[in-house]
Amino acid sequence: MRAHEIMSHNVITASIDTPVVDAAKTMLAHHISGLPVVDASGRLVGILSEGDFIRRMELGTEKAHRRWLAFLAGPDRTAVDFARQHGRKVGQIMTPNPVTIAEDTSLEQVVRLMEAHNIKRLPVMRGEAIVGMVARADFLAAIAAFSRELPDKGRPDGHVRAAVVTALSGGPWRPCPLNVSVEAGVVTLRGVIRSENARRAAVVAAENVPGVKRVEDLLSVHPAPEDDYGGGDFVSLQEEPPTVDDQPL
Repeated sequence: MRAHEIMSHNVITASIDTPVVDAAKTMLAHHISGLPVVDASGRLVGILSEGDFIRRMELGTEKAHRRWLAFLAGPDRTAVDFARQHGRKVGQIMTPNPVTIAEDTSLEQVVRLMEAHNIKRLPVMRGEAIVGMVARADFLAAIAAFSRELPDKGRPDGHVRAAVVTALSGGPWRPCPLNVSVEAGVVTLRGVIRSENARRAAVVAAENVPGVKRVEDLLSVHPAPEDDYGGGDFVSLQEEPPTVDDQPL
């Protein structure tokens, strides 16, 4: 998926001269956690977020720099902090030079940027114009609206079992030996697995195989010394003998 598929289109902006109080009221009124900031020509110059309101003189939460800390931080850093904590206009407290994305940026790249820069929202640009915003909440909305239709829910159990075994074998967490059986689309997993995390991953892997209706988790967790297996996990997935229901149609 691409950014334009999940972004918010109706972007509310603030100007660098917007009073901080007015910007806060706008964010509350529209239930948003951030505002792109534009200059007089409409060019994006910054982002105002909830975090910019935490350290504020009005709240008594501004940083109290001790003399030695101020010395270590340097006069420039303390000047920046003072302006952001006492500024009356958006341009004085915003985060300048925001990271941006294009409409066709992949969601994988969007996530990487958010994680790398520890940010919660990204302006979407078309040239010099801001055309949307992607925030973490947009991922939540996309998941809620997502509906996976599986055209082959009636796959024979034998085919489903083979697909589950392949899915489990391909996992980098690689489960220990376990048995896989399928009856009427219900997958049963039996055997020993190394950890609760690996157990969870095995169930999820099985649930995501087309044709699986439900997964019965009969796995038991039993951590084994790494040196027993040469320092890694080995895969030895065993299929239970197929029943009549397991045979392909």
